[in-house]
Amino acid sequence: MAEVNLDGIGMTSRRTRERLIERLMDQGISNFRVLDAIRNTPRHIFLDEALAHRAYEDTSLPIGYSQTLSQPYIVARMTEALLSLGPRKRVLEVGTGSGYQTAILCSLVEQVYSVERIRPLQEKARERLRLLNHRNVFLRHTDGTMGWKEKGPFDAILSTAAPAVLPRELLEQLGPNGMLVIPVGPDGQQELQMITREGDSDQFTTLVLEKVRFVPLVSGTIR
Repeated sequence: MAEVNLDGIGMTSRRTRERLIERLMDQGISNFRVLDAIRNTPRHIFLDEALAHRAYEDTSLPIGYSQTLSQPYIVARMTEALLSLGPRKRVLEVGTGSGYQTAILCSLVEQVYSVERIRPLQEKARERLRLLNHRNVFLRHTDGTMGWKEKGPFDAILSTAAPAVLPRELLEQLGPNGMLVIPVGPDGQQELQMITREGDSDQFTTLVLEKVRFVPLVSGTIR
């Protein structure tokens, strides 16, 4: 990857990031560790140069292969939900994508395991995460619907794509009191859900956070 300005590009500056943080707070994001992670992560490096000037808008943006970089509010909302019951040490991310959500998680938990079905996206994400010196992340090119069973169980799982029906494999990879934060449902009818395992039982409680719109979680891989 070519040398990248981590502090900003063009008119993008610390002030621009602070305006984004203010917008997130106005929308109800209150976890200051999450806000600091977003403040200190240069979102523009996770986009192609032609779109980098829009990096600090509170909107989703395309990253190729019909995938998107999630809206900052959604990244903050999902991360805040994942941490809402206390610190998480081992977290699985389903859908590395650009690597932006991965980078936020790397700033907040001990170990991040991230799976991605589209290898070119994964390789770009790997370069960006190295650039930011995130050493607590492990990447795998695989079908995200299957999770990463060999590395489980996980304290939490976060999915950046929406299955029409919740994959049982992801629930089975949650450790005791583990939490799954995931959008579920067909396009136009998706709900962001926070699903918590009750101890080490096979019982789960589900809390619907809000209506959302994500790219679909599909099977298979692309090289």
